[in-house]
Amino acid sequence: MSRTPGILASWRRAPSLCVQKGSQSARHTCHPEVPLGNCLPVYRANPLTVTCPWAEGLDQVVIHVGALSLKESQELAQHAAEIGADGIAVIAPFFLKPWTKDILINFLKEVAAAAPALPFYYYHIPALTGVKIRAEELLDGIQDKIPTFQGLKFSDTDLLDFGQCVDQNRQQQFAFLFGVDEQLLSALVMGATGAVGSTYNYLGKKTNQMLEAFERKDLSLALNYQFCIQRFINFVVKLGFGVSQTKAIMTLVSGIPMGPPRLPLQKASREFTDSAEAKLKSLDFLSFTDLKDGSLEASS
Repeated sequence: MSRTPGILASWRRAPSLCVQKGSQSARHTCHPEVPLGNCLPVYRANPLTVTCPWAEGLDQVVIHVGALSLKESQELAQHAAEIGADGIAVIAPFFLKPWTKDILINFLKEVAAAAPALPFYYYHIPALTGVKIRAEELLDGIQDKIPTFQGLKFSDTDLLDFGQCVDQNRQQQFAFLFGVDEQLLSALVMGATGAVGSTYNYLGKKTNQMLEAFERKDLSLALNYQFCIQRFINFVVKLGFGVSQTKAIMTLVSGIPMGPPRLPLQKASREFTDSAEAKLKSLDFLSFTDLKDGSLEASS
């Protein structure tokens, strides 16, 4: 399932969780900003012209430089280095796909070489790219080819593959960022060092409560929070859930109009918005009890 709007991460490598009480948005333990992959060239005329002011005040910024063209990925990587990014991340090209591990590594190597001083991350999301190369296989010896490789965002439901990534690379100090929000607790148990996901924009409070419980080793309570999050995600998935619906939910929770999606996507229906609002309230996810129609107009 695709959940791409918003760029938020929760990390577990800091002494505290930095939880903001009462907030619906997940904060960052190390305050990084990492990509969800919705920034391919078809959606951006000049993406890095907006990155610089947007990133001001953030401790760490990892810029997604994936593209369908190797040359464009390299140019974006170079620009990321020039503006002082803290790292770059790359999704596999998915129009003309790499079908073997070696081909994919060669592609990633060329992108990483364009910004040799920046930490490099691979964004693994096979359901959208169609690149079915297992992450475990890709990581085997990857630092010999890409010395700046620091970790991956794993957006797949294959917990066997994820677990083997962690297990077979314990000495490497890689970052293992998990991207399937409804399975986060399972990934934490298996050794995930952080999470990146769009639902943290509006389910952040419950997610932080789950992280706190996990840090206290109260797995029963953490599981209750994960189940609560799953109830909402399961509900909206059955209604039909994607980018448009995510924007509508973010508007509901924040009270800030997120605007319509770009064509060919269509606005979320009013029926969806009403159903999602009722479910959010029933699960105590919604802080705003009196919403103005105007705040939903751009998203519903």
